[in-house]
Amino acid sequence: MTCRIGRPAPDFEATAYVSGDFKTIKLSDYKGRWVFVCFYPADFTFVCPTELAAIASKYPDFKALDVEVLAISTDSRFTHKMWQEEELSKMLPGGVPFPMLSDPRGQIGTAYNVYDEDTGMNVRGDFVIDPDGVVQAMEALSHTVGRNVHEMLRELRAFQHVRNTGEVTPAGWQPNQPALSPGSNLVGRVWEVWTPDSLTEEVLS
Repeated sequence: MTCRIGRPAPDFEATAYVSGDFKTIKLSDYKGRWVFVCFYPADFTFVCPTELAAIASKYPDFKALDVEVLAISTDSRFTHKMWQEEELSKMLPGGVPFPMLSDPRGQIGTAYNVYDEDTGMNVRGDFVIDPDGVVQAMEALSHTVGRNVHEMLRELRAFQHVRNTGEVTPAGWQPNQPALSPGSNLVGRVWEVWTPDSLTEEVLS
């Protein structure tokens, strides 16, 4: 099974380092909850610690949305432990609170189309999985550009709004802004309810 939008997310099982211990994590155990899967290239690199620390700093916001974060790289669980103790815990109190999974042969990354055989690492990849276990979003970036945790949260809030209301969200939608109700009366008339002036540069934290 490969990862596709609108299809069930490929299940996986892996050893993870979390809360000072090693645990076995299985994606299907989170059925009924939102899951944000974050692939990253490697521990002890340059962009990766900034990304995981940024997500960790906003982890209470993920939890408030009932979203679990799973971070995955090809590093071993022992390397995850060393990274947490030697670097991540110095970037913010407590370090990374969510599971860091080990994908040593890139099998999970391959199923999610983010494993780079030339480097033996996963590229940066984000996947939003809904409570039914269906993939709602997938994004991949090269090693050199870090992701934006505010945009991760914005998208999660948008997907939850869509699921709860049946509406769709326009470009740059933020909570408390108008959404769109699809229907024949809106075809060709979106301009009446939304224009680029509706966009805001304000980022919801």
